[in-house]
Amino acid sequence: MTARGAAGRCPPTPWLGPRLLLVCLLVSRSITEESWLCSHVITDGHLQLLQQLIDSQMKTSCKIPFVFVDRDQLKDPVCYIMRALPLVQDILEETISFKDNTSNANTLLKLQELSVRLKECFPTVYEEQDKDCVQNFSESPVQLLEKIKNVFSETKNLLKEDHNIFSKDCNDSFAECSVHGREQQSSDPQPRGFVFRLLVPGVILVLLAVGGLLFYRQRWRSHREPQAVDSPTERPEGSPLTQDEDRQVEMAV
Repeated sequence: MTARGAAGRCPPTPWLGPRLLLVCLLVSRSITEESWLCSHVITDGHLQLLQQLIDSQMKTSCKIPFVFVDRDQLKDPVCYIMRALPLVQDILEETISFKDNTSNANTLLKLQELSVRLKECFPTVYEEQDKDCVQNFSESPVQLLEKIKNVFSETKNLLKEDHNIFSKDCNDSFAECSVHGREQQSSDPQPRGFVFRLLVPGVILVLLAVGGLLFYRQRWRSHREPQAVDSPTERPEGSPLTQDEDRQVEMAV
């Protein structure tokens, strides 16, 4: 029980100020640590691991299909990284794989963990623009890994400039991508399916015409054959029948 003061109010509690100050310090420290972590989450060691992964790939003509950001559509460097990193995570988890318990498999695991930690540095998530600003690629394993390395390298440089840089609003940039994609589709020539639908009737008509010609030709030949059977055949000179007829004429004379 605390005694009331002269004005009839309780005096301020002496422990509230220091505790409030401690809470503020803890919050400030957590924010500072978070910003420091985002600025240093990607290290030179990660980029070296990626380069080793690239150098270990054999030369091949095989291509890997994957979905990635179209840089010609999305020119803003910050929005490009914000759109590219979720795709990089998908590629690391679903597209790329190595034999278990190998150095490349261990490197891939570290890169997967890195992509998950990077999510904490992106306060804004654009899930509704999953299909905007992207296109289908088909490239060699080396080209794919180089794309991933470039994304991580650019992300590292941007976070060092400003750890809050990825709080930028990219809705306008993504909307421009969507408009550009629709305009490109409308300006493209007719798709193959449309051309195929135009060609099929023409091919059918040609086949019907050829079939009709063959049918009438066969009927014409079938009408000619009976006439050829009914017509008398010419007998060559010197045949036995001709010689007998000559003898009959001589005898008559």
